[in-house]
Amino acid sequence: MGGCTMKDHTFFSHSAIPAIFLVVVACTANVSSAEKVDYENDIAPIFEDRCVYCHGEDEQESGLRLDSRPHMMRGGDSGLPALVPGHPEKSYVMNVIQHLDEEMAMPPDDDQLPKEEIEMISRWITEGAEWPGQMDAVLEFESDHWAFQPIVRPDVPALADTGEQSKPGTLLPVDAFLRSRLAEHGLEYSDPADPRSLIRRLAIVLTGLPPTPEETETFVREFAANGDAAYERAVDRLFQSPHFGERWAQHWLDVIRWSETNGSEANLYRKNAWVYRDYVVRSFNEDKPYDQFVQEQIAGDSMGAGEATGYLVAGPHVPAATVGREPTAIRQARADRLDEIMQTVGASVMGVTVGCARCHNHKFDPVSIQDYYSMTAVFQDIEFGSRHPEFSEDHPLRKRGKELWQQIQTQRDKLRDAGGWEENWGAYRELHFPAVTTTAVRIRFKTPNLGLDELEVLGPHGLNRNLADAREGTEVTGFPEEGTDGRNPIGRINDGEYGTMAWRTKLDAKKEERPWVEFQFQGPQTVNRLRLSNNREYFYDTDYLNKKPYLPKYQFDMDIMQEDGTWQPWTGTWAVNSKLLKNNPERKQTIANIQGLIDQLSEEGPQPSFVGRFVEPVVTHVLLRGSPESPHDEVMPAAPEIFDGDLGLDSSASGPERRREFARWLTSSENPLTARVMVNRVWHHVFGSGIVPTTSDFGRAGAPPTHPELLEWLADEFVSPADADNPAWSVKSLLRMLVMSDAFRQSSLPNEEGLKRDAGSALLWRFPPRRVEAEVIRDSILMASGSLDLRIGGRSYRIHNEKATYAQWEVINNHGKETWRRMLYQERMRRVDDQIFTAFDFPDCGQVRAKRPVSTTPLQALNLMNSDFVLEQSDLIAERALRESNDELELAVDRCFELLLDRSSSEAERTACMNIARDGELALVCRALINSNELAFLP
Repeated sequence: MGGCTMKDHTFFSHSAIPAIFLVVVACTANVSSAEKVDYENDIAPIFEDRCVYCHGEDEQESGLRLDSRPHMMRGGDSGLPALVPGHPEKSYVMNVIQHLDEEMAMPPDDDQLPKEEIEMISRWITEGAEWPGQMDAVLEFESDHWAFQPIVRPDVPALADTGEQSKPGTLLPVDAFLRSRLAEHGLEYSDPADPRSLIRRLAIVLTGLPPTPEETETFVREFAANGDAAYERAVDRLFQSPHFGERWAQHWLDVIRWSETNGSEANLYRKNAWVYRDYVVRSFNEDKPYDQFVQEQIAGDSMGAGEATGYLVAGPHVPAATVGREPTAIRQARADRLDEIMQTVGASVMGVTVGCARCHNHKFDPVSIQDYYSMTAVFQDIEFGSRHPEFSEDHPLRKRGKELWQQIQTQRDKLRDAGGWEENWGAYRELHFPAVTTTAVRIRFKTPNLGLDELEVLGPHGLNRNLADAREGTEVTGFPEEGTDGRNPIGRINDGEYGTMAWRTKLDAKKEERPWVEFQFQGPQTVNRLRLSNNREYFYDTDYLNKKPYLPKYQFDMDIMQEDGTWQPWTGTWAVNSKLLKNNPERKQTIANIQGLIDQLSEEGPQPSFVGRFVEPVVTHVLLRGSPESPHDEVMPAAPEIFDGDLGLDSSASGPERRREFARWLTSSENPLTARVMVNRVWHHVFGSGIVPTTSDFGRAGAPPTHPELLEWLADEFVSPADADNPAWSVKSLLRMLVMSDAFRQSSLPNEEGLKRDAGSALLWRFPPRRVEAEVIRDSILMASGSLDLRIGGRSYRIHNEKATYAQWEVINNHGKETWRRMLYQERMRRVDDQIFTAFDFPDCGQVRAKRPVSTTPLQALNLMNSDFVLEQSDLIAERALRESNDELELAVDRCFELLLDRSSSEAERTACMNIARDGELALVCRALINSNELAFLP
């Protein structure tokens, strides 16, 4: 770790062994057990003879030094302290000299130290590891790397420095910084872009959709009259477009590798994960302050934005069914899932590869292994899975849900006084019956074979009030108590855990004995419902399986305990579903109405969604070399030490409290990375490359900034705008500064001098031309044909099959009418080729993709000429062109050009297209235009 310094530097001739590889050797004086160990006489000679050569001042293998007591206490690359005064059991030096880990045994090429020497070192540590002249020395954890320093706002370069001849103050600060740097290299901005290129560039950058021909013509006309005013109006209009949020959500989802499947072998679907995607779209449209956006994604469950925590579980994971029941595999899988969270947070917000510190101290950046596990402690209550998100009162899903619930209650009131009824909620079945107050409930099943992951006894005072949930006072018993083969005990039937860990029975059908469950309450309780499921996790977490978990249609009778201690039959499935319906046939329609509203609620209202579920936090330990089988010291929930990351918490802190404090730290002044990283990310999506080209790695292994002063100015302006009228942390305000700059509005055409001095256009002497993304190509084609469905949000459209659990996804419809929404709403599956636009570098969501690669392959041209999607859309474009041109083919070709090119074509191109059109092959012309560079290029 570079940048570590020590106060009170007092070095002795005897070096001290580094934390991980300390090797104790050689001769010691005979010291009786009654005498206190003396460092200079008893310990230093061992270190001098056997350790200093590899771990001294001149050479530090594995980052370990023995020059001082503080260096030993800090440790080396492993991150574990070699010396913990008073605790030899926690001092890693004892592990290595005792050869507890043969891979790290020291000395590496010699025999183990003599027993008496090991005992002496242990005694020295136990007695406090006194080291003359070193007891007050402190090792500070520092770094001189620019990204880890506080943000300091630089002065904007004076206009005279840029060589401009206009009045001082007329340049935007962005242009002042850029022009100043260009002047250093003898360069200047290119001429302004033509209006057609400019409006197309602006529309695609801000919304991901090209302007319509009408919008283009209006802009060209207004631009000719007053260019600046016309451009500013266009910027305002596009910022107000609901498609702005869709465009910028796409960028964010790339960074966090959000997907609607798990990855891994099964690659199971993540049910209703789309509510997180819609949250991101809504946040960008509302221009939610970025600090609030970050905080909600860490701790949205306590901020009225529960769906925002889908961010934490956006990465891939291996589901429990694949992991199995081997304890070591379960522990490893849990550690891997927490690492996925660390990768997401580190890459997207912090811009640091924190995952590199999972097994040892970061090789390049000031992130220790203790830092890594302190951050995992923050997220110990997060597990991959689904829950009912916590929504604020004004959330659109919650408001719609209230409307539907009122309708359900109205229908239920018609049935409540006339007996019971049953409802199918997909994940569970719910039996309603007349309310009764009792101290115990018994359910007697009529079938010998059962599989129940949960049986809940519910009361009338709230939808999710589980009377058996206060487990201190409720006793659950049943038969058979140990379940099938003693492996599926009765305790699982009401443990609050959904999934495969169920109560299972398998009795002899020829015998009379049948399974039963009994709930004994601490006192009288009013009950009116039973809720049963056999694998609720599958319904909450996944979908689209051709062999779905079935709802348990087990027949049963229910008894209640009377005051005299005897059982009274109360209700049962036969009474509810057969007897009552037979005697009251009019109930059938009311029950059907309820079921219809339940189905509607599952689409339009709050519902269990893959945004993470909560578990009890556990004590977190540093794991040696990342192995859950080698836990070391306990660590507290905290942020990295280099940023004063002490959150003031210990292991008793609740999960929400841990995440709230960490979220506050992420967006505080103690952490300079959050603002820098987001400003740079926005710059990347506007100009094609970040000021720091490695947009998710601001560490020493990342690329240096091309314009460091500009980055600092933007980061400070983002957090603390100079103009009080501009909101802090506003992405739209930041974007406005960039798109209003002369740098953005200049031509993308090359010139000889610019190419000679800066071929990659990193200094922005022109607007860097670049490919548009797969989404822009597809959406533009649909827009040109007039087929694009512009609805915002909702469930993703499907292009895949229903599959067996471990089968693979297959594309079955990637071009039909039901898929004609923006590509943002296409099912986002890991490791699945959509057979058209994956060829255009659409990410597979397996890795953080802060910057998409750009490839050129024959498959791209083939897909745009021959795919079913393009063939179908070409016909529609041709039909639209003919229809809107009154069947005059020459005008049809003109119209086709207007729809797809957005700027004038050459006379030769126009003539060639007309000749083809006269042969009656207008669709071929359209396909040629779709395949042209013009459509897939941002000028």
